Amino acid sequence: MLPSTQFLLVTHRGGCHCRRVRFEVDAPASLDALDCNCSICRMTGFQHLIVPASRFRLLDGRDELAEYSFNTGAARHYFCRHCGIKSFYVPRSHPDGIDVNVGCLDPDTIASVHVTVFDDPNRDAATAAITHLTRASEHDA
Repeated sequence: MLPSTQFLLVTHRGGCHCRRVRFEVDAPASLDALDCNCSICRMTGFQHLIVPASRFRLLDGRDELAEYSFNTGAARHYFCRHCGIKSFYVPRSHPDGIDVNVGCLDPDTIASVHVTVFDDPNRDAATAAITHLTRASEHDA
């Protein structure tokens, strides 16, 4: 019996606009992304792909990143110092994971993107609905 395609991971590459920051992330080819309506996500158009930290690898540009935090300070937002793009960050909802901006992924490995709204005014319920996103499974090796 073949494994379910929802567990088959491909390596996506991506980065910032000027390409100084580059990364890889292991995720399905058909992505489930979140569209958060909090102030920073709404203003920047960030589409979220939250993964366990073990599935993310920063390849280039560590020294090119600036960090920004606000409100509770739990989220660590990283921006390229040169082009200003936030291609990934450590989210408040999943401090053990990495949140990649789907718009910063190179398109050649993406089969499709399904977007679900993350309702920030109802943060507790919205977070509870996505707690599974950073849990490593037996398929992560």
